[in-house]
Amino acid sequence: MRFLTYQAEDGPRVAVKCGDDWCDVRSADENLPRSLKAILAAGQECLDRIAELALNAQRLDRDGLRLLPPIPGPQKIICVGLNYADHAAETGAKIPSEPLIFNKFPTALRADGDPVELPSVSDQVDYEAELVVVVGREGRNISRAEAMNHVAGYTCGHDVSARDWQKGKPGGQWLLGKSFDSFAPCGPELVTADEVADPHQLDIRLRLNGETMQDSNTRQLIFPIDKLVSYISQVCTLRAGDLIYTGTPPGVGMARRPPVFLQPGDVVEVEIDQIGLLSNKVVAAS
Repeated sequence: MRFLTYQAEDGPRVAVKCGDDWCDVRSADENLPRSLKAILAAGQECLDRIAELALNAQRLDRDGLRLLPPIPGPQKIICVGLNYADHAAETGAKIPSEPLIFNKFPTALRADGDPVELPSVSDQVDYEAELVVVVGREGRNISRAEAMNHVAGYTCGHDVSARDWQKGKPGGQWLLGKSFDSFAPCGPELVTADEVADPHQLDIRLRLNGETMQDSNTRQLIFPIDKLVSYISQVCTLRAGDLIYTGTPPGVGMARRPPVFLQPGDVVEVEIDQIGLLSNKVVAAS
């Protein structure tokens, strides 16, 4: 199934893909959960109910919808650094023995079509295309054997990064350098895990103003999704709607000679096969 969240007059609502159309999830049954996070938390029975009702649900004009992030209010946005073998080779970095984990503040989240704002306190804002894992089932100390059962689905993500904060501040300010408002676009759709035969065999690319800057495949992931879910869950309880940005392939701006950083007016597109296309324009922060 494919879901998106959109802004309606009465607040955020969820739409599901019905053949070539999009349908309002709750138009056929207002007792269904209102948010996609709550739908995922309700489990497979709720998803089956939505599939059953979709044929009689209200059709929507997809082009006329004001999109929100698929999960507008995740409790956690967890990110993985240096997780593509070809990106590690590009930067000359040593392959890590364990996942490098950091996070973004939820206020960084933005939807497809929303602007990425360049902060006045940074002039080295970089792009990073990423596959985003959406957690569907709560768990702690999850084994690798069970980890994929906790994955609800996937979406496209853009890990925008202020390199002068991430690397140039005392001690390295990874959290702050990654968490400026608008630095976590994702979407437009959540694609459920059953729709993706192998999430470790997906072409992933980023285009800047139409020029391909990153082009790789998720087979290059150093730590696969089951390892990441299990590893992170040793520390914190993963809950439905939590987002895991799984790392970026080579071609980032800071690794280029000369470096390429985002400028007002740029358009950044993240495209992942079977998942979708995320597009955001870059603007100067007001």
